Amino acid sequence: MNRKARQLGPSAVEQTIEIREMTFNDMRAVFDLGTRLFTPEKWPTLYRAWDEYEIVQLFGSDGEFCLVAEIDARVVGFALGTMMKKPRSSWRYGWLLWLGVAPRMKQRGIGTRLLNQLTDRFIDAGARMMLVDTDDENHDAINLFRKLGFGDAMKHVYLSKNLVSHPSYRRKKSQEEG
Repeated sequence: MNRKARQLGPSAVEQTIEIREMTFNDMRAVFDLGTRLFTPEKWPTLYRAWDEYEIVQLFGSDGEFCLVAEIDARVVGFALGTMMKKPRSSWRYGWLLWLGVAPRMKQRGIGTRLLNQLTDRFIDAGARMMLVDTDDENHDAINLFRKLGFGDAMKHVYLSKNLVSHPSYRRKKSQEEG
């Protein structure tokens, strides 16, 4: 945040936030921010992997649904989405896959602005429904989604299994070390 914006308070900062389509040159900043936000320690059971391939794939296939929030030429947030069309259905779905805002920039409306612009893009592309999902412990995200009109929460069960104690895993590690 620049000195003038600090003196003027949060409303001045909000005016300097630009929401725009992600470019190739933004991918590193988006990846680095996501790496800080989506850590295995904080979200150990993410069923999608936060990695550079995810960003590159979304940028290549659905670039118009990849947005960044920028202040003073610095990426401080992002929304990465995709369009889905189910076979034998006229419905098209917009799906927000990743939403991230730098911790120091929370509570400034950045997530709301990213989601609102992404919603408009999905509607322009013919989506009739928008989907979001998050961990049930991510109360900030759940509150934001509800505030923006998302509802009909459905519970999904994702199970994980740590394979390091499995006999086949131990056998393989033993062979590699021996």
